[in-house]
Amino acid sequence: MARYLVQTFGCQMNVHDSRRIEEVLRAAEHEPTDDGALADVIVVNTCSVREKAEHKLMSLLGTLRPLKEARRDVVVVVAGCVAQQEGERLLRKSDVVDLVLGPDNIPELPALLRELAHGAPRQARTVFDDASPRFLVAQPTGKEVAQYVTVMKGCDERCTFCVVPYTRGSERYRPADEIVGEIARMVAGGVREVTLLGQTVNSWYDPSALDSKPTGRRAPSGSRFAHLLRRIAREVPGLLRLRYTSPHPRHLTEELVAAHRDLELIPAHLHLPVQSGSDAVLRRMARRYTRDEYLRRVRSLQKARPGTTLSTDLIVGFPGETEEDFEQTLSLVREAGFVAAFCFKYSPRPHTPALKLGDDVPESVKDERLQRLFEVVGAQQRAHLDSLVGTTQRVLVEGPNDASVHRYTGRSGRHEIVHLEAPAGVDPTGRLVDVRIRQAYDHSLLGVMEGAELPERPRRRSSKKLPLLGGRA
Repeated sequence: MARYLVQTFGCQMNVHDSRRIEEVLRAAEHEPTDDGALADVIVVNTCSVREKAEHKLMSLLGTLRPLKEARRDVVVVVAGCVAQQEGERLLRKSDVVDLVLGPDNIPELPALLRELAHGAPRQARTVFDDASPRFLVAQPTGKEVAQYVTVMKGCDERCTFCVVPYTRGSERYRPADEIVGEIARMVAGGVREVTLLGQTVNSWYDPSALDSKPTGRRAPSGSRFAHLLRRIAREVPGLLRLRYTSPHPRHLTEELVAAHRDLELIPAHLHLPVQSGSDAVLRRMARRYTRDEYLRRVRSLQKARPGTTLSTDLIVGFPGETEEDFEQTLSLVREAGFVAAFCFKYSPRPHTPALKLGDDVPESVKDERLQRLFEVVGAQQRAHLDSLVGTTQRVLVEGPNDASVHRYTGRSGRHEIVHLEAPAGVDPTGRLVDVRIRQAYDHSLLGVMEGAELPERPRRRSSKKLPLLGGRA
């Protein structure tokens, strides 16, 4: 029986794709291994949103060369966005690679591996499934508390900095019946939290409902995403939490705000990428909303669902960004009150319109702005977590924490990471439990589940930078 190893770079969509890669390999009677030296198939699932991810790929391929030279039968597969972006060029760049596999071609992997085993040449298989979209369906194992479900893929927004439309294609939507059916099967198998995935997840509409199709990409949002959330809540009553990522501010409609107000299983937290606080930069990014429009939408959400927290994505050093533009980003961070953020330095990406704008912000300026941004977001995150000490939070427990026999980890109703002590002999995995918060760290909380005891410990903070902060975008 062949053994496989999957290594993943990138976003939640890549994590979801890697899980599906493993499932199609297991269905083809492959078995997993954590030891690369024992693997017969090594799959590297890549991201191309940031330049650093491509460098990581080439570095990793270099480390695989001795293994490949020692065992010529080892098959190295590069999947994901870099695979889609580079295609056959990747075969020319690295003779270590045997197969280049696009995201839409994952179901074909076992057959392609059989072809290679019978002497087929190295190849790139990166064909979009535009005519008949296929969505990878998770197979419940009874072990996961939280799972991902894809509701759409691709992107029609065409932000000038983003390579996703090139690597993931145009928007394709999954029928509501399929989505609800998959979630129902997951919940029957023990899943308690589902995160709906899509490049612009809240632009979703049901392709099987003729009256739901938007009138055009530049028309007002034709999203029917709020209807999908309500249907899931109504038809899958065993689901405890329903999240989604990543939404676009343009599709934060009144109907979606109302769903946040009415549906208790939607957490009081939203990750809503803004990218910049400057209208001039937002126009160059082709984000199609203004600073004031963004703030009006999030204020409407927070009014409808008091206590809702926000996180976001931010880019510094976009072409033409002045010090005044950056100061407007800092002021937006303060005004919106973001409790966390993914923050990146701009880097030119292949096939993006922003290439025509040049890269005119010096690297030293990008570094300095990124550090200032870290400090503002970090201070807000710490203040928010500190404010929760002494409160009781409803936590969905995801599983054991290696720090202690009785310690578990989960997430609160607003997405904070919570480490908790459970009573002796009690495994709360998969349950919603009340946790009294005792301590706040830089990026998480520590508390006690009702019925457990935790001795007082000196307050400590990590010296690490924010975990939700990156390098280049």
